Amino acid sequence: MRDIHPNYPTCMIECACGAKYATRSTRGNFTVDVCGACHPFYTGKQKLMDTAGRVDRFRKKFGESRTVQQRKEMPGATPATAAAATAEKKAKKSKKGEAAAS
Repeated sequence: MRDIHPNYPTCMIECACGAKYATRSTRGNFTVDVCGACHPFYTGKQKLMDTAGRVDRFRKKFGESRTVQQRKEMPGATPATAAAATAEKKAKKSKKGEAAAS
């Protein structure tokens, strides 16, 4: 029978935080940057991103700057946005007609 399996000795894995773990590896001893003892997800010190604030900033920067007519003329406009633009335009015309009649 052939001996095809590699040597699998005991080794030490050392984290940057100072934690040491004994395991087995073909690689030998090595260090890691983050382990279960210091990773933010496992320690509960995880920072949550404020995604709502990012969305609001994006809409403020890009979404509100275009007029309805510019949105309608956009090449990638969907039928729903075009229909909404048409309905808005009709509503404006009817308001102008009511104001002129008064």
